[in-house]
Amino acid sequence: MEPMLRFKADDGSDFPDWEEMTLGDVGSVAMCKRVFKEQTHEVGDVPFFKIGTFGDVPDAYISQSLFDELKSKYAYPKVGTILLSASGTIGRQVEYNGEDAYYQDSNIVWLEHDDTVLDSYLKQFYSVVKWQGLEGSTIKRLYNKTILDTPFYRPSLPEQRKIADLLSAVDDVISAQEAEVAAWEKRKKGVMQKLFSQEVRFKADDGSDLPDWEEKTLGDICMYERQRSEGANFVGTENMLKDFGGVTFDNSNADGSGTLYHPGDTLMSNIRPYLKKAWLADRKGTCSTDVLVFHPTSVEPGYLYWLIASDTFVRYVMSAAKGSKMPRGDKKHIMEMPLLLPNKDEQCKIDDCLSSLNDVIIKAKNELAKWQELKKGLLQQMFV
Repeated sequence: MEPMLRFKADDGSDFPDWEEMTLGDVGSVAMCKRVFKEQTHEVGDVPFFKIGTFGDVPDAYISQSLFDELKSKYAYPKVGTILLSASGTIGRQVEYNGEDAYYQDSNIVWLEHDDTVLDSYLKQFYSVVKWQGLEGSTIKRLYNKTILDTPFYRPSLPEQRKIADLLSAVDDVISAQEAEVAAWEKRKKGVMQKLFSQEVRFKADDGSDLPDWEEKTLGDICMYERQRSEGANFVGTENMLKDFGGVTFDNSNADGSGTLYHPGDTLMSNIRPYLKKAWLADRKGTCSTDVLVFHPTSVEPGYLYWLIASDTFVRYVMSAAKGSKMPRGDKKHIMEMPLLLPNKDEQCKIDDCLSSLNDVIIKAKNELAKWQELKKGLLQQMFV
C-alpha cells in the first residue's frame, strides 16, 4: 500500500502510513458545463456577462442580476480547484484560476473535497489515475459514481505538500521547455517565410549577388517515385508524425510492400495533408501507397524537403484536395504547383540555415522529452 519513493518529515522521521479509501470518502462531485473568462458587453451602462460560445459567436449574454442568481444557485469552484473533463478527452484537467461565469451541465466536473486533501496533490493524483468502468459506445463518459468509487491512498497533509511541490517544480520546467520549443518553431516559420519570399537573400561566398530565382513548377524539379518493392523501414501514414515531425519506427527492420524510397527522397502523407506529415528520408525502404515519394531530379534534396515542409505547400495541396472526411491531395495538381527556384548554391545555403534551426528545435524537444520521462517515472514511484 506504499509507493516506492517517499519523503521524510522535516525532522527526519517517517510520515504516517497512507490511508486506503476512495475519492468518495473525501468528497462529492460537483459539475459545470464550461469555464469562461469574464467578458462583458455594455448596453448603455448595464454590463452583460457572456455565458456560452459557439466558435467566436456568443450564445448568450446575461444580466448582472441573472449572473448573480446563477452563481448562487449552482456549484462554484474555489480558486485552485482541479476541473476534470467528463466526456471527450476523459480526465483532461485544468486548474481553475478564478474565471467568472459558469453554466450548469455535466461536461466538466470537480471533486468538492474536505480539508484532508490538497488540490495541488489531487492534480498530480489525477495524472496517474486509471478511470475504470467508462460508459458509452461511441463517446466515453466519466460518471460521478466512477469518480467516487476510484481507489485513493491518502498521505498526511505535510507529505501531500512535499509530493505536490516536487512534481509542480518539474511541471514548471516542462512548461518552460514547451514554451522554448514553441518559440523556436515560431522563429523557424518566420525565417522560412522570409527566405522563400526572397525578403532575405543570401550572398555568394565572394560577397556578390546570386542569380535571380527562376519560375518553375514542382514537376520541373522532382518526380513521383512509382517503383514498388518489398523491404524494411516501412513507412505508413500512421507512423508519420504531424507538424513535420518526421517518422517513428517501432521496428526499423519491419518489412512491408509498397512504394520504394531512397535517402534524399521526401515522403509526404497524402491523407489529410493539413496534418503536415513529411519526412526527408535518410535510409532506403518502402512506404504505403497513401504516402507520396518525391524524388529530386534538378533540385537539392534538402531544399525540396523544405519546400514541401512549408505552410505554403500545404495550403496549395489542400486547395484542390478531394474528400470531406479524409481529404487527399490531387497528384496532378501538386506537380503543377508554381514556384520560384534559386540556383543550387542558394538552395544549399537555405537548406543549411533551416537545418541548423531544426537541429536546435530537435535538441529542445529531446530535452523536453527527458523532463517528461522524469515526470512519468516520479509519478510511477510516488503513487500507489
